[in-house]
Amino acid sequence: MPEKKVCTAQEIAEVLGLSVDTVWRYTREKRIPHLEVGPRQYRYVKEDVLDTLNGRKGNFQVQEEKVRYGASQKLTYEDYARLPDEAGYTLQLIDGLIIREPGPTVLHQRVSRRIQSILMAYFAAVDPRGEVFDAPLDLRLDEHTVVQPDLFYFPGGRPVSEAPIDVLPDLVVEIVSPSTATTDRIRKFHGYQKARVPHFWIVDPEDCLIQCYVLIDGDYDLVVSFNAGTFAHPSFPGLAFELDALFSDPV
Repeated sequence: MPEKKVCTAQEIAEVLGLSVDTVWRYTREKRIPHLEVGPRQYRYVKEDVLDTLNGRKGNFQVQEEKVRYGASQKLTYEDYARLPDEAGYTLQLIDGLIIREPGPTVLHQRVSRRIQSILMAYFAAVDPRGEVFDAPLDLRLDEHTVVQPDLFYFPGGRPVSEAPIDVLPDLVVEIVSPSTATTDRIRKFHGYQKARVPHFWIVDPEDCLIQCYVLIDGDYDLVVSFNAGTFAHPSFPGLAFELDALFSDPV
């Protein structure tokens, strides 16, 4: 007998013509057969799922959620925490909506690692008790928004809780990838602004661009923008680095 193929939630969703969210919902409710391969990581055998949904292994009908995640049905952190992990994808909760995006690219990770090293060295000198964290680590901005910033800094006088972190960072840095541009530039922008995060930087490796926003009277103002030369910021005296080195290919 040939070995049965094991599928991801995305593959099962495509076979059934459903959303991945609905497949996850059926998984959480234990209404379809699945294999747990790790914490919040599941796989499926297509034939077993189809047998179940076709009634050969129980009386069950397929149906999509009648109400998608709109204003009347915002998800909370508890809902988000119950979602299974999906290999190769990142999940975040923004204003009650689950945002599912492909994992970071090599370029994204290279630039993120370099900026993290720069920030850690800088804050080690000016704020030795401060901490710089990187993704994946949940930051809860409010009841309906839990994000995973690429990089974020907490000053030394602000103790950090266990995840999800409920303490507000002073600085958040998002490194834009083509697949995350809308989330970073629009959804997260407004989320951090609403939460009153003092500093928000957008780093675009494709365009070799850094844009730095500062919260002024409740709104973000673009205070500096660099696409060449030496980076410097009025709020972080002594922090300086060359953009060519930041965005260059490894030697």
